[in-house]
Amino acid sequence: MAKTDYAMSIARKLKVNTAEVSKLLRYLEEAGLIERSSGSAIKKTEAKLKLTLEVRKHHLYFKLSRDGELLIRELINAGLEEYFRIYFENNKTFALLSFLYLAGCENSITLARKLSLPQDITKGIVSELMDLELISMCMGKIIKKKHRKAKPKKETRTHHKYYRTARLWNLLYRYI
Repeated sequence: MAKTDYAMSIARKLKVNTAEVSKLLRYLEEAGLIERSSGSAIKKTEAKLKLTLEVRKHHLYFKLSRDGELLIRELINAGLEEYFRIYFENNKTFALLSFLYLAGCENSITLARKLSLPQDITKGIVSELMDLELISMCMGKIIKKKHRKAKPKKETRTHHKYYRTARLWNLLYRYI
């Protein structure tokens, strides 16, 4: 995820109307949780989804304020697991993400077995998590032992789709 972003980009990622996102950004700015990014250009390290080293600002960019960062940390510590239970209406979503974080790359069949879930429900959870960019696919043809810790073999040829946690979840999991 980007540290700094603008309303249209956020709306595209969330698949929401741009006007709604702009309204919410103004509300969050008035509350002091986000602030406008200053300067005429943004470095690639701040706008991570951009390909060039520096991006000229054609839009109004926002970033989290210090108060916003503190609030997010507090919410994560207060009950991220409970939030996932409510949001996904499934008790195993947080467990799936935690297992995948520790196991490395794994396929949905093994995930279903380890979490005692039917495969269709597991595949539904996996697709939802992929839409939210909390997990991603492992793209290699051969997965080494160090990348697949749940099944101790030297190498695994990928006959199935293998998944791993995305950078966003890895960052969230560090706070827990």
